[in-house]
Amino acid sequence: MSDESLFREVDEEVRQEQFKKLWSRYGNAVVGLGVLVILGVAGFQGWHYWQLKQSEAAGQSFFTAAQLASSGKADEALKDFQAISQTGFADLARLRMAAEYATQGKADEAVKIYDAVAADAKVDSSLRDLARIRAAAVLANTASFADMETRLKGFDAADNPWRHMARELLASVQFRLKDYQGADKQVQAILADPATPAGQRQRAETMAQLLQPMVTSQ
Repeated sequence: MSDESLFREVDEEVRQEQFKKLWSRYGNAVVGLGVLVILGVAGFQGWHYWQLKQSEAAGQSFFTAAQLASSGKADEALKDFQAISQTGFADLARLRMAAEYATQGKADEAVKIYDAVAADAKVDSSLRDLARIRAAAVLANTASFADMETRLKGFDAADNPWRHMARELLASVQFRLKDYQGADKQVQAILADPATPAGQRQRAETMAQLLQPMVTSQ
């Protein structure tokens, strides 16, 4: 046997002896860690599956309630919407509940829900903004201009996607309160915005024609 072969054999025996010592000392811990990793992965997969099933069930409940609402069974729909607790679908359910109340002429109930959604920091910001706009729309026929202005504060920013709706709501309130110049100002802002949707632009043009003699005489 050459010296090189002897050294390799000795080196291998030393490594095996070191491995035996390490395994004797830490083997149980390594096995335990491996078990924990396996259990952790299995637990995560189980939790993920449970979450998926919960979301599927909530989604089905939401669409079933929506179908009830569409078929005129408002009371049953409201009960089903209220029972949905899964995050995400629960927020959508609250918005649909408020819409049902608004359709029934129950403005106070609708606004109460909309305001609760708008104030809920856990709700997605886009849904919170939608709730604010919807609440303002429900109150457009009764609220003071100051109240509407407060509710719609910030929506008139140039990059806010709700600015067109906010301006239209403010214009309708000012028209109702016979502040024709104020209403015309909002209408002109709608018309001057190149991103105004076609439907709102058409309504603004109609309102501008209606306002023209009133602005002149005011």
